[in-house]
Amino acid sequence: MEKRIQLERRGRKEAQISELNLDNCKSTHIVGLSDEYTSLETLSLINVGLTTLKGFPKLPKLKTLELSDNRISNGLTYLETSPNLVYLNLSGNKIKDLDELKPLNYFKSLSVLDLFNNEATSVENYREKIFAMLPSLKYLDGFDCNDVEAPSEGDDDDEGDDDEGEEANGADSDDESDDYYDEEEEDNGEMSLAQVSFQTKRKCFFKCPLILIFNPGLQRRP
Repeated sequence: MEKRIQLERRGRKEAQISELNLDNCKSTHIVGLSDEYTSLETLSLINVGLTTLKGFPKLPKLKTLELSDNRISNGLTYLETSPNLVYLNLSGNKIKDLDELKPLNYFKSLSVLDLFNNEATSVENYREKIFAMLPSLKYLDGFDCNDVEAPSEGDDDDEGDDDEGEEANGADSDDESDDYYDEEEEDNGEMSLAQVSFQTKRKCFFKCPLILIFNPGLQRRP
């Protein structure tokens, strides 16, 4: 884990790092993380093989913690060094008893919790008990207390794309309308010129014979 941390740092100082991904770097406990990561907001430790959270550092700005697919069964009190947690994923661990989750009541901003694929989820009235235990919780295993699914991150982006598409289509329609009227004006202009030309030729046709009649000298001699 220590080597992976050094790699992820890319020469930066500990206090400069806001996000750290340590997925799949095998270790049974926390190694190499210290209280110096004061700016860390997102930490991912998926499928590391953790059996304990002992030694979890003090991370005052940590909001998102991924601990899925480990072997954690208890000891959530070690997370209290990071009091501002908002999102916690403990899915795929070894938590059997709801009592092991009571330390999470310490986190007053915790709004999203995932416990999927833990034995504790088979406890009778599991969801009702967790929501009662954690008043700040909004979503448990992807659903709120009324079984309404949590919005995905892509939903807002899709709506934005739709709005942009509608605006683009509207702009295209306006352009097409402008082109139509421009063409119509050009057509009207051509018709007007043709009419003028026709009127000129018609006047010339009627005037020329009169000139020849009243000016015999201009008539062509045989």
